[in-house]
Amino acid sequence: MTSGNALARLAAAVNAAREETPLVRVAGHVREVAPTHVRVAGLSKHVRLGDRVGIAQDGRTSIGEVVRIDGAAATVKPFDERVQIGIGATAFRMGALSLSPDRSWKGRVVNALGAPLDEEGVLPRGETRMPLDAEPPAAMRRARVDTPLRTGVRVIDLFTPLCKGQRMGIFAGSGVGKSTLLAMLARCTGFDTIVVALVGERGREVREFLEGPLAPNRHRSVVVVATSDESPMMRRLAPQAALAAAEYFRDLGESVLLIVDSVTRYAHAARDVALAAGEPAVARGYAPSVFSSLPKLLERAGPGPEGAGSITAVFSVLVDGDDHNDPVADAIRGTLDGHIVLDRAIAHEGRFPAVNVLASISRLAELVWTPDQRELVRKLRALLARFEDTRDLRLMGGYQAGGDPELDKAVLLAPRIYEALRQTTDAPESRDAFAELARAIQA
Repeated sequence: MTSGNALARLAAAVNAAREETPLVRVAGHVREVAPTHVRVAGLSKHVRLGDRVGIAQDGRTSIGEVVRIDGAAATVKPFDERVQIGIGATAFRMGALSLSPDRSWKGRVVNALGAPLDEEGVLPRGETRMPLDAEPPAAMRRARVDTPLRTGVRVIDLFTPLCKGQRMGIFAGSGVGKSTLLAMLARCTGFDTIVVALVGERGREVREFLEGPLAPNRHRSVVVVATSDESPMMRRLAPQAALAAAEYFRDLGESVLLIVDSVTRYAHAARDVALAAGEPAVARGYAPSVFSSLPKLLERAGPGPEGAGSITAVFSVLVDGDDHNDPVADAIRGTLDGHIVLDRAIAHEGRFPAVNVLASISRLAELVWTPDQRELVRKLRALLARFEDTRDLRLMGGYQAGGDPELDKAVLLAPRIYEALRQTTDAPESRDAFAELARAIQA
């Protein structure tokens, strides 16, 4: 290592320490305590939205984030709402939120603030500080998406194929197999690093995911966890922390798979924070800032600048009440590069993954299919659409074979296609989806 590099690294470490621990600490005091926030006087001129604030009382320091500022006081929402804070407690600015990821984070489990959860020792701090609320790459500097990706999930590789750097959403109600499909995608081997954000998940599901579907790729995965019992602040920060880690590895030139389960719980947490800051509810209880923060979060994924790596992102979207047109789902669907819709009726039939082929689309599929495959998929969609459109007619006995050759073909082949698309989590990965489908139809 040259002396110049050593000096540069030392200067970066000094600057990072200076940002983390200000030389002059400006203090205020708590003047109001509410179930959702505290009000701090004396800091309004010295903090910005998004800054961390420490609140010291009884020998302990709790941390919160500034969500509103006015002339009289700053509104701070604590990361841990179970901490008891009293009137008069001392509050001080701690700077903006950021992470310092490192290559050694692979194989580790952290919380939304970058603290280890896996009891495997202290996490080393990297030399690069990654802001949790970073700006997406400039549109004109981004690389193009043109590299096909095989996921190993047959129905996806056939009807909604992905490319590296694509952002795909999985839309489903509760209990339809959304997390199971994400677990199948986590087995994909075409990436250097996998970053997973488990947002608002049940606590028991964390180890099941780590020691189950993620186990073969655990050594190259970074998992960010904010369970359902944690505060809205932690659940809101978890996807941002995961993206900060993914951006770090992307900037190293790596190909990153990002899985976020789920963006809807992020939106719920952002709604709680926005309402605590005094924003009005405009659409089903959501504040305006929720809909402005969603595109910013989603746009951070995707291809990086020319010469850097890419972030291929799969976001799960929990559709409230199976309404696929609720405001959050609609806003997310319009930003992503495609959507996979899981249907409860298909799940009730015991056919998993419960993907509604006719309602799902990949906007980059044309870059993956050959001309022959594109024509085949078009014909398969038309055949399945004919089969579904005549379901009620056939159930009432209004269908007779021989009267409509196209319908006869649909009745013959559609059940075979559906059976070929069936794939369980313990089934082998699909190697050639089109060849496997052809063998199943001809069997």
